[in-house]
Amino acid sequence: MDKKTEIAQKLLPVMDTMELLSGRWKIIIMTTLYIGGTMRFNEIKNSIPRITGRMLSMDLKFLESHKIVSRTVRDTSPITVEYALTDYGKTLDAVFQALTDWGINHRKKIIGK
Repeated sequence: MDKKTEIAQKLLPVMDTMELLSGRWKIIIMTTLYIGGTMRFNEIKNSIPRITGRMLSMDLKFLESHKIVSRTVRDTSPITVEYALTDYGKTLDAVFQALTDWGINHRKKIIGK
């Protein structure tokens, strides 16, 4: 196998992952659900500074369509809708932890805190 083919084969899964996780809010939404567990829409929205309801709704639908997030409608009065990471979404645990650890170290290096 030549070097170009080897690189292409190794880049493809990274490109697929980045396509899924791209955008400003998706990884933040997933991390919020990872930390917070099952949450209602407004709980998620209030946990993420500056996210709009429209953007949250769009990204939740996208993540649900990719089986990362589940949406459960509870038969209550009024009706309650809850979101959670699926078992498949929880397989991103190492990614969330790596991003957190790297971010803590980066803040220390750049900001000094």
